[in-house]
Formats: sequence, C-alpha cells, structure tokens
Amino acid sequence: MAAISVRTTRMSVRITLLIVIIAGLVAAVAIPAGRGKSAAAWAPASHAVPGSQAVPDSQADPAPNTVEAVPRGTYGSGRIGPWTNLSRAISSPGQIRQVLAADGIFMFGDSIAVQDGESLARHLLAATGDSIAMHNWSGEPTSAAVDALEQWKRDYGLPSRILMAVNSNDIFAPFAFAEQVERVMRIVGPNRTVYWVNAQVARTKQPSEVQVADQRNSAWLNLQLADAERRNPNLRIIHWAEFLAADPDRLETYLRDGLHTSVPRGQNARNELIVQAIRG
Repeated sequence: MAAISVRTTRMSVRITLLIVIIAGLVAAVAIPAGRGKSAAAWAPASHAVPGSQAVPDSQADPAPNTVEAVPRGTYGSGRIGPWTNLSRAISSPGQIRQVLAADGIFMFGDSIAVQDGESLARHLLAATGDSIAMHNWSGEPTSAAVDALEQWKRDYGLPSRILMAVNSNDIFAPFAFAEQVERVMRIVGPNRTVYWVNAQVARTKQPSEVQVADQRNSAWLNLQLADAERRNPNLRIIHWAEFLAADPDRLETYLRDGLHTSVPRGQNARNELIVQAIRG
C-alpha cells in the first residue's frame, strides 16, 4: 500500500505542475517581451576559497539575477544577467583530491548553495561522516555547473556521488534544462548516483506577473527533472519544491525572497532534505 501511495502522490504532483505550466504558458502570451523596468544592479565580490571547506564571502549577498534591468524575455521571468563576477565558493585542488580519495561528495550549486554550502558541509559530516568538495557560483545556469563537473572529471575524476544544487537561474530559459540534466547523466555514467534539488522560484521583489512566470517556469524545470529520473535509475530528486508546497506557511517561513532560504530555518530545512536523501 505504501508503494501505491507514493506513486499516487507523485502522479498528483506531476498533474498539478502540468496544470500550472499550461495555465502559465497561456498567460505568458499576454506578456509582451521587452517591457521591463530599470533598477540598480548588484555585484558582490567574487572569490575562490581554498581550504578544507569552501566558504562564501560573508559580505556578499548571494541573490538571483534580477529582471528589472532587462526585458522580460519569452518566458516572462526575464533574461539571465552577467554572473561571472558574482560571489562563489569553490574548494581548492587539495580539498577536491582529499574528498575524492575519501569517496565523498562533489557539489555543484548556485547562489543558494553559496549561502548554505558551509552549513550543509558541517551537517553532512556530523550525520554521515561524508565530506564535500564544492563548486558553487551565484547566478550561474545549470549549463555552467555542468561544464565545471565535466572539467573536474577531466582534472580529478569523480566520486560515486554527485550533488546538483543548481537550476534556479534556468527559469530564464527553461526549455534548455532537460539537455543539461542528460549531460550530467552522460558525464557521471550509470554507476554513480546523482542527487538533484528541484526548483522553487517566485521572487517576491518582482512584479506579480513575473512571480507567476517564475513559478510556472520552476514547475516546467521540475517536470523535466522528473522525466529524467524515470529514464535514469541513478538520479535521485530532492523534493524541495514539494516540501515547500506541503504547507502554505512554508514559503514565507523558509524563503526570505521567494528563492533563497531564510537563515537558519529555511537553510536547515533544505540541508536536512539533502542529508536525508544522501543517507538513503
């Protein structure tokens, strides 16, 4: 009965997400491209941090790309802005090799991971004894994270587990996400496990129509990830979006801006979901 219940729940989630996408795509037709507002852009200092754990710059506020300085684009969430100079937290080559030797975890993430990665590393080490080597970069789309994964494979090799905590910036071009997931699965091969946190974006500082587009595009990303999980038995989805949707108060409690986790409550909740998935 438990298996039937799980399948029924997953089917209900997929049907709900599909309804959101269809409704949103219809609404998107009414959103003209190229009608954005202007606002000052932010650009925190970027750096690569060596040492046993990657640590983000405490002065940098890892935030999503905004849409106010650019047109809203085809999908209503805007167009991805410059991100290569934003904050990042990247383990040193020595730390990467150390984690690989211990068959720890390689993590690739965006600004949420820049903020939450150090806490996750401590939590995971205490819970499982596993160490993490990180390549977390604010503002990056999944394609850039997959490029980094491919580079690390060439330079170091890969452990048996990979954590992908990236996709929030794919709301700007959601149609391209599925191929990036398949790239990851080709790179890691069938004998490694990939854990992937799914998406929940509805940026509260943006106009209501952009928030609707963000939510619709998040659902689209999550459907693509669910499809990939069915094709790849070594892909494990961490259901952050469903966790937030399970209680109407969670979005406000666990997110500080409709995307990034609140600290400590949202950060702890998301990291706990990740640790639970890795523990199996």
